[in-house]
Amino acid sequence: MDEAAPLNRYQLAELGSLLAEPARAAMLLALVDGTARPAGELAQAAGISPATASAHLRRLLDGGLLALQAQGRHRYYRLADERVAAMLESLSLARAPALHALPAKGDAQLRRARCCYRHLAGALGVAFCATLLQRDWLHTGTRGLQLLPTGVDALVGSGLPLPNVARLYGRSCLDWTERRMHLGGPLGVALTAAMLEAGWLRPLPHGRALQPSADGLRRLGLLGVSLD
Repeated sequence: MDEAAPLNRYQLAELGSLLAEPARAAMLLALVDGTARPAGELAQAAGISPATASAHLRRLLDGGLLALQAQGRHRYYRLADERVAAMLESLSLARAPALHALPAKGDAQLRRARCCYRHLAGALGVAFCATLLQRDWLHTGTRGLQLLPTGVDALVGSGLPLPNVARLYGRSCLDWTERRMHLGGPLGVALTAAMLEAGWLRPLPHGRALQPSADGLRRLGLLGVSLD
């Protein structure tokens, strides 16, 4: 995807055609969590044969929505970048009102906490971002959102094993279930990885939902993060 110039009508129509096929849409949604998956796994997620999946994956690669990662003989597919994930999330906000309801299965879990291209989204992600901003721990600059030293100290003091985040920048990402911003970009990815490492969050076996632990909710609550 080219971020330097806006889409013209032909590019927009091509993008629409890439997303209009349910099998391709299913494969893209399977990768929104930021993982890289083999073609066979994506074929299974889409409910199609490997041969059919191969043709769809080629179209998505040619359209700039996917990237290919090779490890020896193995080939893995992932979203081209975080902008593709943000586009897929934002499309949910553009749907007709009658289509805004989430599927019943996993509704509460997805709304509460989920992974959006490896960063924390859902009600917990929105509350976490809001707390960082309200407490002046997160600074909005020309290069994006940056965690200030006071924020680093507060998070480390709460037991979060932070890597070197001083030079990492984040970006605001509009949450499709909460209609408010959560923290994305490299900074959001690093903070979410730290929460997973600390056991504050754990991924559920299927889908993008994340389960906050009791200790994680307690420590986040001490920082001022509340789901109420």
